[in-house]
Amino acid sequence: MKQTHYQTEIIVLRSEMCMVLGMDRLLSEKEERDTLTWIDKIPFSRSIKNISRDFSDGVKVAEIVEHYFPRIVDIHNYITSCNTQQKRNNWNLLNKRVFYKLDFYVSEDMVEKIVSSTPCVILPVLFFLKQKLGKLAFSDVEIQRAEPGIMAQLAEMRSTEPTKKPHKGKFTPETSLLESRKVMVEKELQVLELQDILRDVQVKVRKLEKVIQLKDKRIEHLTSLLPK
Repeated sequence: MKQTHYQTEIIVLRSEMCMVLGMDRLLSEKEERDTLTWIDKIPFSRSIKNISRDFSDGVKVAEIVEHYFPRIVDIHNYITSCNTQQKRNNWNLLNKRVFYKLDFYVSEDMVEKIVSSTPCVILPVLFFLKQKLGKLAFSDVEIQRAEPGIMAQLAEMRSTEPTKKPHKGKFTPETSLLESRKVMVEKELQVLELQDILRDVQVKVRKLEKVIQLKDKRIEHLTSLLPK
């Protein structure tokens, strides 16, 4: 299918975004070490033996996002494969259905290098994905610092209202702050997805309206040709 000027422009802008993020550069020793340590904490379905090869099909990247935000990833859509085209399909699906919700993108050039298991390419991508996910969720340190104060405030609020029953679904001290934050972010991402779907529907409606207008004109023209 031939690309439109708009689609070509979007691809160029996304590729430039990858360059701005620095995905085309080598990581420092500290960045590489931190990224590998972060990866080790993810409960993958299969163990990692060679990071360039094992991440080439995108499945483990999908598992990383699912670990943080399970509601925005359908892991069954990503097929473990050694086939280059299937690897591309997995990465294209990640870009289309998952990464755009995170304001994240991996360029086509980068994808080609990743699916070919090119050394030192996947780590920068994982490094910036780690940063992006970190901005969307509280870190353990932030939770530990915030939790005592919040719990104390909630306890004080309860002690001043002893006769009131808590509403269903009301936040309680036992509720995990991290889980609450994840749910909130996931809801925000779902809203963005619905807005994207709405825009697509609006575009289709406008196209249909134009088709109807053209058909009306065609009918009008044919009608004028009929003998009176």
